[in-house]
Amino acid sequence: MIDLITTVNSAINGVVWGPPFMLLLVGTGIYLTIRLGGFQFRHLGHAWKHSFGQMFQRGGKSEAGAISPFQAVTSAMAATIGVGNIAGVATAIVMGGPGAIFWMWMVALVGMATKMAEATLGLKYRHIDDQGHVSGGVFYYIEKGLGDQWKWLAVLYAFFAGLAAFGIGNMVQSNTLAQAASDGFGVPTWVTGFVAVILVGLVTLGGISRIAATAEKVVPIMAFAYLAGGLGILAIHVTAIPSALWLIVESAFSPAAAVGGFAGASVAMAVRFGIARGIFSNEAGLGSASIVHAQARNQPFRQGFWGVWEVFIDTLVVCTMTALVILLTGVLGQVDGDGRTVTGAVLTSQAFTQGLPGIGSYVVLISIIFFAYTTMLTWNFYGEKSWEYLFGKKVVLPYRLLFLVFVFFGAVGALELIWGIADTLNGLMAAPNLIALILLGGVMAREKLDYFNQLRDRVKPPA
Repeated sequence: MIDLITTVNSAINGVVWGPPFMLLLVGTGIYLTIRLGGFQFRHLGHAWKHSFGQMFQRGGKSEAGAISPFQAVTSAMAATIGVGNIAGVATAIVMGGPGAIFWMWMVALVGMATKMAEATLGLKYRHIDDQGHVSGGVFYYIEKGLGDQWKWLAVLYAFFAGLAAFGIGNMVQSNTLAQAASDGFGVPTWVTGFVAVILVGLVTLGGISRIAATAEKVVPIMAFAYLAGGLGILAIHVTAIPSALWLIVESAFSPAAAVGGFAGASVAMAVRFGIARGIFSNEAGLGSASIVHAQARNQPFRQGFWGVWEVFIDTLVVCTMTALVILLTGVLGQVDGDGRTVTGAVLTSQAFTQGLPGIGSYVVLISIIFFAYTTMLTWNFYGEKSWEYLFGKKVVLPYRLLFLVFVFFGAVGALELIWGIADTLNGLMAAPNLIALILLGGVMAREKLDYFNQLRDRVKPPA
C-alpha cells in the first residue's frame, strides 16, 4: 500500500513541480526583484542596519503587534533553519548532484525579494480585532489587497497551508528527529515520537507569545553551534573549497558523473531538486513566514528587511556550508549495509563525523534535535492561523492537538513517502501565494517608494 501511495504521489509531484510551476516560482522572484529595483542587492547593507543592526530594539510602543521584530524573524527562522539545512541539502545532492546547490543559490537570490514581499505584505494587511488579537498572512493580503473577488484564492491557500503544516513542519521534522535518535543512540522511534509530542505541546499550547519567547533564545544558539562545527571542517579543507565550488557550478549545467554508490544526475534533476529543496529550506514563495511577520511591532516595509536576511542566512550561508562539508569530506556515494546510497541526515552526519572525528556526529545529532523541534513550534502556529482563517477561533485548540498526533505519526513513518508528500503540499500552497505576489507587485513598489521618501524627509535639514 505504501509503495502505491508513493508511486501516485511521485506522479502528482511530477505535475506540481513541473516546468510551469518552476517558471511561476522563479519568475515571481525575478519580477519582484525588478519591481523593487534589485533591493536585495543594492540595499543589502541598509537592510542589515535596519534589521539585525537593531536586533535588541523591541519595537516602538505605539506600534501594534504581539511580538518584537527580532522575535518575529527568529520564529520564522525557527521554521526555515531546520532539517532542510541538514537532510534537505544532502537529499538534493544525492538526487540532483552537486549542481542542485547552484540552483538552490539561484532560487535564494530571487527568493530574497519574494520573502521580503511576503513579510511586508503580511504586516501591511494584517487584521487586529477588538481584543487586540493579531492575524495576518497570505490569506489576508489576498483578501484585503486584491479584494473580495479573490477570496477564493485566499481560502485555497489557507486550506493547503493548514495541510502542509502536517508535512513540511511536522512529520518531516519528527521523522528526521526520530531517525537521528535511532541511529545515534539506538532510541526506538516511538519513544522519540512520544517525547517530541510532550515537548512540542508544552510550547505550542501556549500560543505565539510562548513560541516567540522560545525561538528568540534557542534559534541563535542552535545556528551558531551548527555553523561553528561546519566552519571548523571547512577551515581544515580550505584549499579544496574553490574546487568544490567549481564542481557545484559545473554540475549545474552538465550531467553529474556517478561516484561510488551515487548514480549520477541529469541537469533537469539538478534544477528540480535544487529548487524544490531550496524552497523546503528557506520557504521563499510558500508565504508561510508572512503569518508570523504579521505579528511584529514594526512598519511593513522595514519588517521586509528581516525577510531578506532570513533567506540569505538560511540558504546562502547554512545550506552552502552543509553542501561543502559533504563534498569536501568525500562521503557522497557511500552505501549502507543494505547496499543503498546513503542520503538525508545520515549522509550529513557521516560528513561531519569524517571531518570532525569523535564529535562531528554529535554536532549533527544535537542540531537536528533543536532544528526539528523549533521548526515544529513555528509551523504549528502557521497551520493553526491558516485554519483559524477558514473555521474561526474554535478550531485553534483542536488543531494544536491534532498537530501533536501527527508529530508521533511522523516519527514512526516512512521517510521517502513523508518527504514526497511534503513536496506536493509545498507546491500546492505556494501557487496561490505566488499569484498574489505578482498581482501585488505594484503595492510593493509603492511601499518602497514611500519608505525612501519618508527616510529622505527625516534627514532633510530644516529650511
